[in-house]
Amino acid sequence: MKNRVLLVAALLCAGAASAFAESVIADGAHLELLSKGFSFTEGPTCDSKGNVYFTDQNLDRILKWSTDGILTVFMSPAGRANGMYMDAEDHLIACADNKNELWRISLNGEKECVLSSLDLLDKYFNGPNDIWVHPSGDYYFTDPLYKRPWWGDRTGKELDSEDVYVFTKEKQLIKIANDLKKPNGIIGTPDGKTLFISDIGAGIIYKYTISSDKDGIKLENKQVFCKDQSDGLTLDDHGNLYLTNGRGVVVYDKTGKEIEVIKVPEGWTANVCFGGKNHDVLFITASKGLYSIRLKYKGANPNK
Repeated sequence: MKNRVLLVAALLCAGAASAFAESVIADGAHLELLSKGFSFTEGPTCDSKGNVYFTDQNLDRILKWSTDGILTVFMSPAGRANGMYMDAEDHLIACADNKNELWRISLNGEKECVLSSLDLLDKYFNGPNDIWVHPSGDYYFTDPLYKRPWWGDRTGKELDSEDVYVFTKEKQLIKIANDLKKPNGIIGTPDGKTLFISDIGAGIIYKYTISSDKDGIKLENKQVFCKDQSDGLTLDDHGNLYLTNGRGVVVYDKTGKEIEVIKVPEGWTANVCFGGKNHDVLFITASKGLYSIRLKYKGANPNK
């Protein structure tokens, strides 16, 4: 009986600790629907001023939500852009899904294809999905297979596996992970030392150490950070990791403990980024809507 009482007391204490964990949401803030009626929103990222860019992939366009709350079409057509990330010079680096390329887009709309798998591999990537730009300027991206209707006759996988790559400033393509079921979301820390990858197929978020030597860039110290599904990922400046899935936005602290769920009234929440003039507003792309909520913390990366 005594042991049972102690067990109940322990469970109550654990529940209380979880219930009273500090929220990441700013006092008085609530989820806001900014705009709706999209086909499927994805790929949010922000420029140094806090303007947010995101994709509406099925309609082949990139949109911009300004810090003044004005929505405009930034680019259309847009290579069926999916995941995106803003580099240090305010260029959009986009996973252009139409021909499975990486594009570099200036904020005046000029674009260039910086990576085509046909040039390096003589085969199509499965489909670059999400991307993070390392402080060095190297591009880290995931390459899962999601068959697209706009691919026409191309129906199968041309590569043997669904992997994670780095495309370096020296134009070198390096495969850095080939043991994941279906890699999807990706984000790194602003010091460039740690990388998080969502294996959405396995329902696991992995944490790695980024290292390099004479043989090139590689990932070491693979750890299970948490067991959860996630489409997109982002980090705040307190080390909290934000996941996106059918539950909304799920927040884990730096130890891998779930601390909050921001519920979003959509069937699927695809991706998140920090934006706004103070970079403390979380922008959420979820199915047919764009949402935001003000947080206590800023994004981990200075202008993201």
